[in-house]
Amino acid sequence: MVGEEMSLRKRLSKSSEKPEGKEDQGNPTKESLETPSNGRANITQLIAKKIQLTAEAEELKPFFMKEVGTHFDDFVTNLIEKSASLDNGGCALTTFSVLEGENNHRAKDMRAPPEHGKIFVVRRSLLDELFEVDHIRTIYHMFIALLILFILSTLVVDYIDEGRLVLEFSLMSYAFGKLPVAIWTWCTMFLCTLSLPYFLFQHWARGYSKSSHPVIHSLFHGLLFMVFQIGVLGLGPTFVVLAYTLPPASRCIVIFEQIRLIMKAHSFVRENVPRVLNSAKEKSRTVPVPTVNQYLYFLFAPTLIYRDNYPRTPTIRWGYVAMQFAQVFGCLFYVYYIFERLCAPLFRNIKQEPFSARVLVLCVFNSILPGVLILLLTFFAFLHCWLNAFAEMLRFGDRMFYKDWWNSTSYSNYYRTWNVVVHDWLYYYAYKDFLWFFTKKFRSAAMLAVFAVSAIVHEYALAVCLSFFYPVLFVLFMFFGMAFNFIVNDSRKRPIWNIMMWTSLFAGNGVILCFYSQEWYARQHCPLKNPTFLDYIRPRSWTCRYVF
Repeated sequence: MVGEEMSLRKRLSKSSEKPEGKEDQGNPTKESLETPSNGRANITQLIAKKIQLTAEAEELKPFFMKEVGTHFDDFVTNLIEKSASLDNGGCALTTFSVLEGENNHRAKDMRAPPEHGKIFVVRRSLLDELFEVDHIRTIYHMFIALLILFILSTLVVDYIDEGRLVLEFSLMSYAFGKLPVAIWTWCTMFLCTLSLPYFLFQHWARGYSKSSHPVIHSLFHGLLFMVFQIGVLGLGPTFVVLAYTLPPASRCIVIFEQIRLIMKAHSFVRENVPRVLNSAKEKSRTVPVPTVNQYLYFLFAPTLIYRDNYPRTPTIRWGYVAMQFAQVFGCLFYVYYIFERLCAPLFRNIKQEPFSARVLVLCVFNSILPGVLILLLTFFAFLHCWLNAFAEMLRFGDRMFYKDWWNSTSYSNYYRTWNVVVHDWLYYYAYKDFLWFFTKKFRSAAMLAVFAVSAIVHEYALAVCLSFFYPVLFVLFMFFGMAFNFIVNDSRKRPIWNIMMWTSLFAGNGVILCFYSQEWYARQHCPLKNPTFLDYIRPRSWTCRYVF
């Protein structure tokens, strides 16, 4: 870096010295050019000077941009390090910090308790900042232009085939069928999550210090909380989804909200239990129980980490909220047209031939483009637009729902930056708690456990939403994803690794879209009269010969 700095300075000094030397050597010419008869020499001189300065500026631009980028990276790194030091030095309590003491053997072992928790600060989402740059916003405009072309293509094809404009959205109306059932199921889940965990925690907290058997008192309430998590939130929505045979999109609403509320309830209890234990240890008269309003705000807030208070913005920009929701609906129609123009023709035109390597390879490569588009649209619609809309309505200040995952040169960095909201929950409540219960020597085991939990939850959501078990995502996530996490680690910094990351991401999304779509169409066109349990988990696309 020092050598590059010196070379940059030399080039700058040379560019400033060259005009002076030319002035000394070319005085006669200059004098003759200053007093022309027709003024053409002055114009020629100005053009030559402009060309020379432009060439020098273009030559210096890469060095200047590299210098700025290096200093900016150093600044961001220092800022992150300071933030981490603040994070480690915070004053928040955890369940395990309460158990530490001078006479505590586990504390002397320095089985370090989990970090004191995520620190929330007021900050904008990364795309909001990037969209202020014209070059980045142009990419956004390109996606809008592509959506317009999809719409025009659909209208033109329908007009040619039908002789009229067909403005029916049969695929979308099917996917969101029985929406009232999904809505009342969500209302029931939300009211249960609002009342039962809060009541159980309040009853436990106020009776803990008064109880003659605090351990039994805690185990009893903990058991009731587990029954609520597994029985009410776990099995209840799943039963409704299966019993009412909800279509895929309506199922996604119920299942995703089920998972979100389970994680929210866990965070609420996990963050507040240490405060009650510490209060009882200090024999305080006041019991630190959050208010209902604080818990209610947390249930709607775009975070999975509970705090009594969050940094807030001063006002609500309702125009910004409307824009974010409009973009969510735009992305929804975008995905619809991708399925309508790219996916449905692909699988409807599959010939009557058995499942083979040829069919599979062609299907995977034809699915890469729609798969990547759906990935990007899902990211933009949910992690940016949807979460920012709720953050703005609630004046929630910390908008870092994702980081620059697209610049990742390793899968470990991609996993940390793709979905910061879920990553924070897994990091503090799965990974760090695992390390405390065991030792720091088991970091790989802790990482494996987090991967397993994440893979199982992802596969559960897909299995219930699609009505069949086909563990393609589980295999990709648990085996290939975990292997890439260890092999392509943070030590890989060269641009070639970013290319490799994107290549594997493209291929993975093509595989997922191809396999699940093939299985979906096979089960739709090759139904079984009396299916057994094995029929739900046995791939139908491997044996079904179907004609579309």
